[in-house]
Amino acid sequence: MICQECNERPATLHFTKIVNGEKNEVHICEKCAHEKGEMFLLNGGSGFSINNLLAGLLNIQPTFQHTKPNTISKPTELNCKRCGLTFSQFVHTGKFGCGECYSTFESQLDPILKRLHGGNTVHHGKVPKRIGGSIHTKKQIAQLKGTMKTFIENEEFEKAAEIRDHIRYLEQSSGNGDEGGRPL
Repeated sequence: MICQECNERPATLHFTKIVNGEKNEVHICEKCAHEKGEMFLLNGGSGFSINNLLAGLLNIQPTFQHTKPNTISKPTELNCKRCGLTFSQFVHTGKFGCGECYSTFESQLDPILKRLHGGNTVHHGKVPKRIGGSIHTKKQIAQLKGTMKTFIENEEFEKAAEIRDHIRYLEQSSGNGDEGGRPL
């Protein structure tokens, strides 16, 4: 397929936009995409870039900023130690400069991610249906073992025994029980 912009090079980027059931496709080469600023040229030249989308989503930043109303000096803006990117530059471009930026701007990203993901900030991933139950049970058992260890350290042995029994029940019901450690 040939690029729809230059009609010279092969199209390597393919975009599909569906609005109200109407499907529009754009096929462009990397060079044209780079020259156009990664713009999706749909609907007669009106463009929309991924960077603009991210920057628009990040414009919520002032509501989450905690500044004192009567400060005289402007606070220094946080920037990445590795690449020097500031958070306002990230908001403008929608791109981080390096992997260190995620750690540097973590406190600013948490409220944004909570808003975008309905309050969740932990990614659980997608688990295949046929083995999903056993993976979920293994995670639950590991979490319960940690809780049981905490109860033992705090000398709350009754609670630890309840958790131990629940772990045994989960192991037996999932078929993952250890056969070697049980009394005869």
